[in-house]
Amino acid sequence: MAVAGVLILAAPIDAQAARSGAKAEVVRGVEERAKLAQMINDQLFSYSELGFQEHETARHLTALLEKEGFSIARNVAGLPTAWTASWTNGAGGPVIAIGSDVDGIPKASQMPGIPWRQPIVEGAPGHGEGHNSGQAVNIVAALAVKEWMVRTKMPGTLLIWPGIAEELLGGKAYFVREGVFKDVDVVLFSHVASTLATAWGQPNGTGLVSVEYLFKGESAHAAHAPWRGRSALDGVMAMANGWEMWREHLRTEQRSHYVISDGGDQPNVVPPEAKIWFYLREQSFDAIAKMLERADKVADGAANMTDTTVSRRVLGAAAIQHFNRPLAQAAYANMVAVGMPKWDNDDQAFARTVQANIDAPVKAGLATKLAPLGPPPEEPKSAGSDDIGDVSWQAPTITIRYPASIPGVPAHNWAAAIAMATPIAHKGVVTGAKVMAMTMIDVLTRPKLLVDAKTYFRDVQTKDQHYVPILTQDDAPAIWMNGETMMRYKPELAKRYYDPERYETYLEQLGVTWPTLGTGPAKSQ
Repeated sequence: MAVAGVLILAAPIDAQAARSGAKAEVVRGVEERAKLAQMINDQLFSYSELGFQEHETARHLTALLEKEGFSIARNVAGLPTAWTASWTNGAGGPVIAIGSDVDGIPKASQMPGIPWRQPIVEGAPGHGEGHNSGQAVNIVAALAVKEWMVRTKMPGTLLIWPGIAEELLGGKAYFVREGVFKDVDVVLFSHVASTLATAWGQPNGTGLVSVEYLFKGESAHAAHAPWRGRSALDGVMAMANGWEMWREHLRTEQRSHYVISDGGDQPNVVPPEAKIWFYLREQSFDAIAKMLERADKVADGAANMTDTTVSRRVLGAAAIQHFNRPLAQAAYANMVAVGMPKWDNDDQAFARTVQANIDAPVKAGLATKLAPLGPPPEEPKSAGSDDIGDVSWQAPTITIRYPASIPGVPAHNWAAAIAMATPIAHKGVVTGAKVMAMTMIDVLTRPKLLVDAKTYFRDVQTKDQHYVPILTQDDAPAIWMNGETMMRYKPELAKRYYDPERYETYLEQLGVTWPTLGTGPAKSQ
Protein backbone atom coordinates (compact mmCIF):
# COMPACT_ATOMS: atom_id res chain seq x y z
CA MET A 1 0.00 0.00 0.00
CA ALA A 2 2.82 2.35 0.86
CA VAL A 3 4.48 1.70 -2.48
CA ALA A 4 1.17 2.16 -4.23
CA GLY A 5 0.68 5.42 -2.36
CA VAL A 6 4.05 6.67 -3.52
CA LEU A 7 3.25 5.75 -7.09
CA ILE A 8 -0.11 7.51 -6.93
CA LEU A 9 1.56 10.66 -5.67
CA ALA A 10 4.45 10.43 -8.08
CA ALA A 11 2.31 10.35 -11.21
CA PRO A 12 0.89 13.88 -10.79
CA ILE A 13 4.34 15.18 -9.90
CA ASP A 14 5.80 13.60 -13.06
CA ALA A 15 2.94 14.99 -15.14
CA GLN A 16 3.43 18.45 -13.67
CA ALA A 17 7.14 18.31 -14.37
CA ALA A 18 6.50 17.21 -17.94
CA ARG A 19 4.00 20.03 -18.38
CA SER A 20 6.47 22.56 -17.03
CA GLY A 21 9.06 21.27 -19.45
CA ALA A 22 6.59 21.51 -22.31
CA LYS A 23 5.74 25.09 -21.40
CA ALA A 24 9.42 26.03 -21.21
CA GLU A 25 9.89 24.48 -24.65
CA VAL A 26 7.04 26.38 -26.30
CA VAL A 27 8.14 29.63 -24.66
CA ARG A 28 11.55 29.12 -26.27
CA GLY A 29 9.74 28.37 -29.52
CA VAL A 30 7.90 31.69 -29.29
CA GLU A 31 11.13 33.56 -28.54
CA GLU A 32 12.79 31.93 -31.55
CA ARG A 33 9.92 33.23 -33.67
CA ALA A 34 9.96 36.80 -32.32
CA LYS A 35 11.09 38.07 -35.73
CA LEU A 36 8.17 36.33 -37.40
CA ALA A 37 5.80 37.90 -34.87
CA GLN A 38 7.17 41.35 -35.67
CA MET A 39 6.87 40.75 -39.41
CA ILE A 40 3.24 39.58 -39.21
CA ASN A 41 2.34 42.47 -36.91
CA ASP A 42 3.94 45.11 -39.12
CA GLN A 43 2.68 43.59 -42.37
CA LEU A 44 -0.95 43.64 -41.26
CA PHE A 45 -0.53 47.16 -39.87
CA SER A 46 0.60 48.36 -43.30
CA TYR A 47 -2.44 46.81 -45.04
CA SER A 48 -4.90 48.89 -42.94
CA GLU A 49 -7.95 47.04 -44.25
CA LEU A 50 -11.51 47.65 -43.14
CA GLY A 51 -14.07 45.00 -42.28
CA PHE A 52 -15.20 42.68 -45.09
CA GLN A 53 -12.28 43.97 -47.20
CA GLU A 54 -9.38 42.16 -45.46
CA HIS A 55 -8.15 40.64 -48.75
CA GLU A 56 -4.41 41.32 -48.43
CA THR A 57 -4.50 40.18 -44.81
CA ALA A 58 -6.19 36.93 -45.79
CA ARG A 59 -3.76 36.25 -48.63
CA HIS A 60 -0.73 36.89 -46.46
CA LEU A 61 -1.81 34.80 -43.48
CA THR A 62 -3.18 31.84 -45.41
CA ALA A 63 -0.03 31.66 -47.56
CA LEU A 64 2.12 31.66 -44.44
CA LEU A 65 0.07 28.98 -42.71
CA GLU A 66 -0.15 26.82 -45.83
CA LYS A 67 3.64 26.76 -45.97
CA GLU A 68 3.65 25.63 -42.34
CA GLY A 69 1.50 22.60 -43.14
CA PHE A 70 -1.96 23.89 -42.27
CA SER A 71 -4.96 23.00 -44.42
CA ILE A 72 -6.74 26.15 -45.57
CA ALA A 73 -10.45 26.64 -46.12
CA ARG A 74 -11.34 29.90 -47.85
CA ASN A 75 -14.55 31.89 -48.33
CA VAL A 76 -15.86 30.50 -45.07
CA ALA A 77 -19.53 31.20 -44.22
CA GLY A 78 -20.06 33.25 -47.38
CA LEU A 79 -17.36 35.76 -46.38
CA PRO A 80 -14.79 36.29 -49.16
CA THR A 81 -12.05 37.29 -46.69
CA ALA A 82 -12.82 34.55 -44.15
CA TRP A 83 -10.70 31.44 -43.79
CA THR A 84 -9.70 28.71 -41.38
CA ALA A 85 -6.34 26.99 -41.05
CA SER A 86 -6.39 23.50 -39.55
CA TRP A 87 -3.61 21.13 -38.57
CA THR A 88 -4.07 17.73 -36.92
CA ASN A 89 -1.48 15.52 -35.28
CA GLY A 90 -2.29 11.85 -34.77
CA ALA A 91 -5.76 10.63 -33.89
CA GLY A 92 -8.02 12.14 -31.27
CA GLY A 93 -6.95 14.81 -28.81
CA PRO A 94 -8.55 18.21 -28.17
CA VAL A 95 -9.59 20.57 -30.93
CA ILE A 96 -8.35 24.05 -30.01
CA ALA A 97 -9.70 27.01 -31.96
CA ILE A 98 -7.40 30.06 -31.82
CA GLY A 99 -8.89 33.33 -33.06
CA SER A 100 -8.30 37.07 -33.29
CA ASP A 101 -9.76 40.00 -35.21
CA VAL A 102 -8.08 41.51 -38.27
CA ASP A 103 -10.01 44.60 -39.40
CA GLY A 104 -9.17 48.29 -39.03
CA ILE A 105 -10.94 51.56 -38.21
CA PRO A 106 -12.14 54.22 -40.71
CA LYS A 107 -10.03 57.39 -40.93
CA ALA A 108 -7.53 56.04 -38.36
CA SER A 109 -4.44 56.05 -40.61
CA GLN A 110 -1.48 56.96 -38.43
CA MET A 111 2.30 56.88 -38.69
CA PRO A 112 3.47 54.37 -36.07
CA GLY A 113 6.04 55.71 -33.65
CA ILE A 114 4.95 59.33 -34.15
CA PRO A 115 3.37 60.63 -30.91
CA TRP A 116 1.13 63.20 -32.60
CA ARG A 117 -1.47 63.09 -35.37
CA GLN A 118 0.25 62.27 -38.65
CA PRO A 119 -1.63 59.99 -41.07
CA ILE A 120 0.25 57.66 -43.38
CA VAL A 121 -2.44 58.41 -45.98
CA GLU A 122 -4.80 61.29 -45.23
CA GLY A 123 -8.37 60.09 -44.67
CA ALA A 124 -7.46 56.41 -45.01
CA PRO A 125 -8.32 53.64 -42.55
CA GLY A 126 -5.81 52.37 -40.03
CA HIS A 127 -5.39 50.00 -37.13
CA GLY A 128 -6.91 52.23 -34.47
CA GLU A 129 -7.95 49.16 -32.49
CA GLY A 130 -4.71 47.20 -32.86
CA HIS A 131 -6.26 44.28 -34.73
CA ASN A 132 -3.05 43.91 -36.73
CA SER A 133 -1.40 42.23 -33.73
CA GLY A 134 -3.63 39.35 -32.64
CA GLN A 135 -2.87 36.94 -35.47
CA ALA A 136 0.83 37.44 -34.79
CA VAL A 137 0.17 36.28 -31.23
CA ASN A 138 -1.83 33.27 -32.36
CA ILE A 139 0.28 32.07 -35.26
CA VAL A 140 3.59 32.26 -33.43
CA ALA A 141 2.07 30.45 -30.45
CA ALA A 142 0.50 27.79 -32.66
CA LEU A 143 3.74 27.14 -34.54
CA ALA A 144 5.65 26.71 -31.30
CA VAL A 145 3.02 24.29 -29.97
CA LYS A 146 2.82 22.45 -33.30
CA GLU A 147 6.57 21.82 -33.19
CA TRP A 148 6.26 20.42 -29.64
CA MET A 149 3.28 18.25 -30.63
CA VAL A 150 5.24 16.71 -33.50
CA ARG A 151 8.23 15.98 -31.30
CA THR A 152 6.17 14.44 -28.50
CA LYS A 153 3.55 12.79 -30.77
CA MET A 154 0.83 14.63 -28.84
CA PRO A 155 -2.53 14.19 -30.60
CA GLY A 156 -4.76 17.17 -31.20
CA THR A 157 -6.00 19.72 -33.70
CA LEU A 158 -5.15 23.42 -33.99
CA LEU A 159 -7.72 25.55 -35.81
CA ILE A 160 -6.67 29.16 -36.49
CA TRP A 161 -9.39 31.57 -37.62
CA PRO A 162 -9.86 35.34 -38.12
CA GLY A 163 -12.48 37.67 -36.72
CA ILE A 164 -13.79 39.23 -39.92
CA ALA A 165 -15.39 42.69 -39.79
CA GLU A 166 -15.47 42.70 -35.99
CA GLU A 167 -15.87 46.47 -35.96
CA LEU A 168 -19.14 45.92 -37.83
CA LEU A 169 -20.03 42.84 -35.74
CA GLY A 170 -20.31 41.19 -39.11
CA GLY A 171 -18.42 37.90 -39.07
CA LYS A 172 -18.47 35.57 -36.09
CA ALA A 173 -22.23 34.95 -35.99
CA TYR A 174 -21.94 33.68 -39.57
CA PHE A 175 -19.04 31.41 -38.55
CA VAL A 176 -21.31 30.03 -35.83
CA ARG A 177 -24.23 29.56 -38.21
CA GLU A 178 -21.89 27.75 -40.62
CA GLY A 179 -20.87 25.31 -37.86
CA VAL A 180 -17.19 26.27 -37.73
CA PHE A 181 -17.08 25.58 -33.98
CA LYS A 182 -19.28 22.48 -33.99
CA ASP A 183 -16.49 20.03 -33.07
CA VAL A 184 -14.27 22.47 -31.15
CA ASP A 185 -13.37 21.65 -27.54
CA VAL A 186 -12.10 25.08 -26.47
CA VAL A 187 -11.73 28.54 -28.00
CA LEU A 188 -8.75 30.69 -27.09
CA PHE A 189 -9.22 34.22 -28.39
CA SER A 190 -6.65 37.02 -28.26
CA HIS A 191 -7.18 40.77 -28.18
CA VAL A 192 -4.88 43.75 -27.80
CA ALA A 193 -4.84 45.63 -24.49
CA SER A 194 -2.40 47.63 -22.39
CA THR A 195 -1.80 44.83 -19.87
CA LEU A 196 -2.07 41.06 -19.52
CA ALA A 197 -5.60 40.14 -18.51
CA THR A 198 -8.39 37.61 -18.83
CA ALA A 199 -11.83 37.17 -17.27
CA TRP A 200 -14.62 34.67 -16.65
CA GLY A 201 -18.40 34.88 -16.42
CA GLN A 202 -20.42 37.67 -18.03
CA PRO A 203 -18.27 40.80 -18.22
CA ASN A 204 -19.36 44.40 -18.52
CA GLY A 205 -20.77 44.97 -21.97
CA THR A 206 -23.72 44.29 -24.24
CA GLY A 207 -24.89 42.20 -27.10
CA LEU A 208 -26.35 43.93 -30.13
CA VAL A 209 -28.05 43.78 -33.46
CA SER A 210 -26.84 46.01 -36.30
CA VAL A 211 -29.83 46.75 -38.51
CA GLU A 212 -30.49 49.11 -41.40
CA TYR A 213 -33.96 50.34 -42.39
CA LEU A 214 -34.59 51.23 -46.03
CA PHE A 215 -37.42 53.68 -46.71
CA LYS A 216 -38.82 54.11 -50.22
CA GLY A 217 -40.98 56.93 -51.50
CA GLU A 218 -41.37 58.80 -54.77
CA SER A 219 -39.04 61.39 -56.28
CA ALA A 220 -40.18 64.83 -57.44
CA HIS A 221 -38.78 68.28 -58.10
CA ALA A 222 -38.38 69.72 -54.61
CA ALA A 223 -39.26 73.27 -55.72
CA HIS A 224 -41.48 72.86 -58.78
CA ALA A 225 -43.89 70.17 -57.52
CA PRO A 226 -42.84 68.71 -54.16
CA TRP A 227 -46.43 67.56 -53.53
CA ARG A 228 -45.94 64.93 -56.21
CA GLY A 229 -43.22 63.27 -54.15
CA ARG A 230 -43.10 61.17 -51.00
CA SER A 231 -39.86 61.69 -49.14
CA ALA A 232 -38.04 58.59 -47.97
CA LEU A 233 -35.86 60.94 -45.92
CA ASP A 234 -38.97 62.08 -44.07
CA GLY A 235 -39.53 58.44 -43.17
CA VAL A 236 -35.96 58.13 -41.88
CA MET A 237 -36.23 61.31 -39.82
CA ALA A 238 -39.61 60.25 -38.44
CA MET A 239 -38.07 56.96 -37.34
CA ALA A 240 -35.16 58.73 -35.69
CA ASN A 241 -37.52 61.06 -33.85
CA GLY A 242 -39.77 58.18 -32.92
CA TRP A 243 -36.85 56.28 -31.44
CA GLU A 244 -35.86 59.31 -29.39
CA MET A 245 -39.38 59.34 -27.91
CA TRP A 246 -38.76 55.80 -26.73
CA ARG A 247 -35.42 56.41 -24.99
CA GLU A 248 -37.14 57.56 -21.81
CA HIS A 249 -38.93 54.21 -21.60
CA LEU A 250 -35.95 51.94 -22.24
CA ARG A 251 -33.74 50.40 -19.59
CA THR A 252 -30.82 52.58 -18.58
CA GLU A 253 -28.48 49.70 -19.44
CA GLN A 254 -29.44 49.81 -23.13
CA ARG A 255 -27.34 51.65 -25.69
CA SER A 256 -28.77 52.62 -29.06
CA HIS A 257 -27.30 54.87 -31.71
CA TYR A 258 -27.80 55.48 -35.40
CA VAL A 259 -26.54 57.26 -38.48
CA ILE A 260 -28.40 58.24 -41.63
CA SER A 261 -26.47 56.07 -44.07
CA ASP A 262 -28.30 57.46 -47.12
CA GLY A 263 -30.18 60.76 -46.97
CA GLY A 264 -30.83 61.26 -50.67
CA ASP A 265 -28.90 62.52 -53.65
CA GLN A 266 -29.29 66.31 -53.76
CA PRO A 267 -31.55 68.91 -52.13
CA ASN A 268 -33.72 69.71 -55.15
CA VAL A 269 -34.85 66.10 -55.55
CA VAL A 270 -37.33 64.62 -53.10
CA PRO A 271 -35.42 61.51 -51.93
CA PRO A 272 -37.05 58.33 -53.28
CA GLU A 273 -34.81 56.20 -51.06
CA ALA A 274 -33.16 56.78 -47.69
CA LYS A 275 -31.59 54.57 -45.04
CA ILE A 276 -31.00 54.74 -41.31
CA TRP A 277 -28.57 52.35 -39.60
CA PHE A 278 -29.00 51.39 -35.95
CA TYR A 279 -26.90 49.61 -33.34
CA LEU A 280 -29.30 48.29 -30.69
CA ARG A 281 -27.49 47.07 -27.56
CA GLU A 282 -28.76 45.24 -24.49
CA GLN A 283 -27.56 42.75 -21.88
CA SER A 284 -29.61 39.64 -22.57
CA PHE A 285 -30.83 37.71 -25.59
CA ASP A 286 -34.44 38.50 -24.73
CA ALA A 287 -33.82 42.24 -24.26
CA ILE A 288 -32.02 42.49 -27.62
CA ALA A 289 -34.93 40.78 -29.36
CA LYS A 290 -37.41 43.16 -27.72
CA MET A 291 -35.38 46.20 -28.82
CA LEU A 292 -35.39 44.96 -32.39
CA GLU A 293 -39.14 44.34 -32.21
CA ARG A 294 -39.66 47.88 -30.90
CA ALA A 295 -37.47 49.35 -33.66
CA ASP A 296 -39.52 47.50 -36.27
CA LYS A 297 -42.71 49.02 -34.87
CA VAL A 298 -41.22 52.51 -34.88
CA ALA A 299 -40.12 51.99 -38.50
CA ASP A 300 -43.58 50.87 -39.52
CA GLY A 301 -45.12 53.88 -37.79
CA ALA A 302 -42.69 56.23 -39.52
CA ALA A 303 -43.57 54.73 -42.89
CA ASN A 304 -47.28 55.13 -42.23
CA MET A 305 -46.80 58.76 -41.16
CA THR A 306 -44.90 59.65 -44.33
CA ASP A 307 -46.75 57.43 -46.83
CA THR A 308 -43.55 55.54 -47.60
CA THR A 309 -42.62 51.89 -47.38
CA VAL A 310 -39.90 50.38 -45.20
CA SER A 311 -37.88 47.19 -45.13
CA ARG A 312 -34.95 46.15 -42.97
CA ARG A 313 -31.82 44.07 -43.22
CA VAL A 314 -29.58 42.83 -40.43
CA LEU A 315 -25.97 43.89 -41.04
CA GLY A 316 -24.40 42.24 -38.02
CA ALA A 317 -24.99 40.79 -34.59
CA ALA A 318 -23.19 40.10 -31.34
CA ALA A 319 -24.40 37.92 -28.51
CA ILE A 320 -23.76 38.72 -24.87
CA GLN A 321 -20.44 37.27 -23.76
CA HIS A 322 -19.75 34.56 -21.19
CA PHE A 323 -16.24 33.29 -20.54
CA ASN A 324 -15.07 30.03 -19.02
CA ARG A 325 -13.80 30.03 -15.44
CA PRO A 326 -11.43 27.01 -15.48
CA LEU A 327 -9.80 28.17 -18.72
CA ALA A 328 -9.45 31.74 -17.43
CA GLN A 329 -7.79 30.49 -14.24
CA ALA A 330 -5.35 28.37 -16.24
CA ALA A 331 -4.52 31.27 -18.55
CA TYR A 332 -4.07 33.65 -15.64
CA ALA A 333 -1.59 31.31 -13.96
CA ASN A 334 0.41 31.43 -17.19
CA MET A 335 0.23 35.22 -17.21
CA VAL A 336 1.67 35.29 -13.72
CA ALA A 337 4.46 32.96 -14.85
CA VAL A 338 5.29 34.99 -17.97
CA GLY A 339 4.91 38.45 -16.43
CA MET A 340 4.75 41.77 -18.22
CA PRO A 341 7.23 42.72 -20.94
CA LYS A 342 10.49 44.29 -19.84
CA TRP A 343 9.90 47.83 -21.07
CA ASP A 344 13.05 49.91 -21.49
CA ASN A 345 13.49 53.65 -20.97
CA ASP A 346 12.72 54.42 -24.62
CA ASP A 347 9.43 52.51 -24.45
CA GLN A 348 8.33 54.33 -21.31
CA ALA A 349 9.43 57.75 -22.56
CA PHE A 350 7.47 57.27 -25.77
CA ALA A 351 4.35 56.09 -23.94
CA ARG A 352 4.42 59.05 -21.57
CA THR A 353 4.86 61.42 -24.51
CA VAL A 354 1.79 59.99 -26.24
CA GLN A 355 -0.23 60.18 -23.04
CA ALA A 356 0.74 63.82 -22.53
CA ASN A 357 0.06 64.79 -26.14
CA ILE A 358 -3.47 63.36 -26.20
CA ASP A 359 -4.20 64.36 -22.58
CA ALA A 360 -4.85 60.75 -21.61
CA PRO A 361 -6.42 60.04 -18.23
CA VAL A 362 -3.34 57.91 -17.46
CA LYS A 363 0.10 59.51 -17.75
CA ALA A 364 2.35 57.04 -15.93
CA GLY A 365 3.64 55.28 -19.04
CA LEU A 366 3.31 51.59 -19.80
CA ALA A 367 1.74 49.16 -17.36
CA THR A 368 4.13 46.99 -15.37
CA LYS A 369 1.60 44.90 -13.41
CA LEU A 370 -0.98 42.36 -14.47
CA ALA A 371 -4.66 43.11 -14.16
CA PRO A 372 -6.13 40.96 -11.36
CA LEU A 373 -8.37 37.99 -12.10
CA GLY A 374 -11.46 38.61 -10.03
CA PRO A 375 -15.04 37.36 -10.08
CA PRO A 376 -17.38 38.77 -12.72
CA PRO A 377 -19.42 41.84 -11.77
CA GLU A 378 -22.61 41.02 -9.90
CA GLU A 379 -24.45 43.50 -12.10
CA PRO A 380 -22.53 43.92 -15.36
CA LYS A 381 -22.41 47.51 -16.55
CA SER A 382 -23.42 48.55 -20.01
CA ALA A 383 -20.52 48.96 -22.41
CA GLY A 384 -19.40 47.90 -25.88
CA SER A 385 -20.09 44.68 -27.75
CA ASP A 386 -17.96 42.00 -29.37
CA ASP A 387 -19.17 39.13 -31.53
CA ILE A 388 -16.83 36.76 -29.69
CA GLY A 389 -19.98 36.54 -27.58
CA ASP A 390 -21.59 34.31 -30.22
CA VAL A 391 -18.57 32.01 -30.18
CA SER A 392 -18.53 31.87 -26.38
CA TRP A 393 -21.91 30.03 -26.44
CA GLN A 394 -20.60 27.29 -28.75
CA ALA A 395 -17.69 25.97 -26.66
CA PRO A 396 -15.71 26.95 -23.55
CA THR A 397 -14.10 30.27 -24.49
CA ILE A 398 -11.75 32.88 -23.03
CA THR A 399 -10.07 36.02 -24.30
CA ILE A 400 -6.36 36.47 -23.59
CA ARG A 401 -5.54 40.18 -23.55
CA TYR A 402 -1.93 41.11 -24.16
CA PRO A 403 -0.04 44.40 -23.57
CA ALA A 404 0.69 45.87 -27.02
CA SER A 405 -0.95 49.28 -26.60
CA ILE A 406 -0.47 52.37 -24.44
CA PRO A 407 -2.70 52.87 -21.37
CA GLY A 408 -5.20 55.70 -21.74
CA VAL A 409 -5.38 55.94 -25.53
CA PRO A 410 -8.97 56.10 -26.82
CA ALA A 411 -10.26 53.02 -28.62
CA HIS A 412 -11.41 53.29 -32.24
CA ASN A 413 -9.13 56.26 -32.70
CA TRP A 414 -5.96 57.13 -34.60
CA ALA A 415 -4.11 57.45 -31.28
CA ALA A 416 -4.64 53.75 -30.61
CA ALA A 417 -2.60 53.01 -33.76
CA ILE A 418 0.47 54.95 -32.65
CA ALA A 419 2.17 52.06 -30.82
CA MET A 420 0.91 49.22 -32.96
CA ALA A 421 4.00 48.80 -35.18
CA THR A 422 6.64 49.78 -32.63
CA PRO A 423 8.79 47.90 -30.10
CA ILE A 424 5.91 48.27 -27.64
CA ALA A 425 3.62 46.17 -29.83
CA HIS A 426 6.40 43.76 -30.75
CA LYS A 427 7.19 43.01 -27.11
CA GLY A 428 3.54 42.79 -26.17
CA VAL A 429 2.80 40.34 -28.99
CA VAL A 430 5.61 38.01 -27.92
CA THR A 431 4.38 38.15 -24.34
CA GLY A 432 0.85 37.33 -25.44
CA ALA A 433 2.10 34.49 -27.63
CA LYS A 434 3.89 32.92 -24.66
CA VAL A 435 0.70 32.95 -22.60
CA MET A 436 -1.32 31.61 -25.52
CA ALA A 437 1.15 28.77 -26.15
CA MET A 438 1.33 27.81 -22.47
CA THR A 439 -2.45 27.75 -22.21
CA MET A 440 -2.63 25.49 -25.27
CA ILE A 441 -0.21 23.15 -23.50
CA ASP A 442 -2.54 23.11 -20.50
CA VAL A 443 -5.47 22.11 -22.72
CA LEU A 444 -3.43 19.38 -24.41
CA THR A 445 -1.84 17.89 -21.27
CA ARG A 446 -4.42 18.40 -18.51
CA PRO A 447 -7.45 16.20 -19.22
CA LYS A 448 -9.08 17.41 -16.01
CA LEU A 449 -8.90 21.02 -17.22
CA LEU A 450 -10.86 20.05 -20.32
CA VAL A 451 -13.41 18.19 -18.20
CA ASP A 452 -13.73 21.13 -15.79
CA ALA A 453 -14.08 23.62 -18.65
CA LYS A 454 -16.87 21.59 -20.24
CA THR A 455 -18.55 21.04 -16.88
CA TYR A 456 -18.62 24.80 -16.26
CA PHE A 457 -19.95 25.36 -19.77
CA ARG A 458 -22.71 22.78 -19.27
CA ASP A 459 -23.64 23.22 -15.60
CA VAL A 460 -23.06 26.94 -15.08
CA GLN A 461 -23.02 28.93 -18.31
CA THR A 462 -25.71 27.07 -20.25
CA LYS A 463 -27.68 25.64 -17.31
CA ASP A 464 -30.44 28.23 -17.58
CA GLN A 465 -29.49 30.13 -20.72
CA HIS A 466 -28.74 28.78 -24.18
CA TYR A 467 -27.58 30.54 -27.30
CA VAL A 468 -30.30 32.45 -29.12
CA PRO A 469 -29.08 33.40 -32.61
CA ILE A 470 -30.06 36.83 -33.83
CA LEU A 471 -29.34 35.93 -37.45
CA THR A 472 -31.92 34.04 -39.46
CA GLN A 473 -31.10 31.68 -42.32
CA ASP A 474 -32.16 34.46 -44.70
CA ASP A 475 -29.65 37.01 -43.38
CA ALA A 476 -26.53 37.36 -45.55
CA PRO A 477 -23.22 38.97 -44.59
CA ALA A 478 -22.86 42.60 -45.66
CA ILE A 479 -19.78 41.95 -47.76
CA TRP A 480 -20.29 45.08 -49.87
CA MET A 481 -19.58 47.34 -46.91
CA ASN A 482 -16.34 49.35 -46.96
CA GLY A 483 -15.71 48.29 -50.55
CA GLU A 484 -15.76 51.79 -52.03
CA THR A 485 -13.64 53.17 -49.20
CA MET A 486 -10.91 50.59 -49.71
CA MET A 487 -10.98 51.10 -53.49
CA ARG A 488 -10.40 54.79 -52.86
CA TYR A 489 -7.45 54.42 -50.50
CA LYS A 490 -5.85 51.10 -51.38
CA PRO A 491 -3.69 52.42 -54.27
CA GLU A 492 -1.91 54.87 -51.95
CA LEU A 493 -1.74 52.41 -49.06
CA ALA A 494 -0.26 49.76 -51.37
CA LYS A 495 2.69 52.02 -52.13
CA ARG A 496 3.53 51.81 -48.44
CA TYR A 497 3.00 48.13 -47.72
CA TYR A 498 5.72 46.76 -45.49
CA ASP A 499 8.59 45.09 -47.36
CA PRO A 500 10.38 42.82 -44.85
CA GLU A 501 12.97 41.79 -47.42
CA ARG A 502 14.30 45.34 -47.57
CA TYR A 503 13.56 46.69 -44.12
CA GLU A 504 14.01 45.24 -40.65
CA THR A 505 10.84 46.92 -39.35
CA TYR A 506 8.02 49.06 -40.67
CA LEU A 507 9.39 51.97 -38.65
CA GLU A 508 12.63 51.70 -40.62
CA GLN A 509 10.74 51.62 -43.91
CA LEU A 510 8.79 54.75 -42.95
CA GLY A 511 11.93 56.52 -41.76
CA VAL A 512 10.71 56.86 -38.16
CA THR A 513 13.34 57.16 -35.45
CA TRP A 514 12.65 55.28 -32.23
CA PRO A 515 11.74 56.83 -29.93
CA THR A 516 10.42 60.02 -31.49
CA LEU A 517 9.41 62.39 -28.71
CA GLY A 518 7.95 65.90 -28.53
CA THR A 519 4.60 67.48 -29.31
CA GLY A 520 4.84 67.67 -33.09
CA PRO A 521 5.31 70.49 -35.61
CA ALA A 522 1.98 72.20 -34.95
CA LYS A 523 2.49 72.55 -31.20
CA SER A 524 6.15 73.50 -31.32
CA GLN A 525 5.60 76.66 -33.39
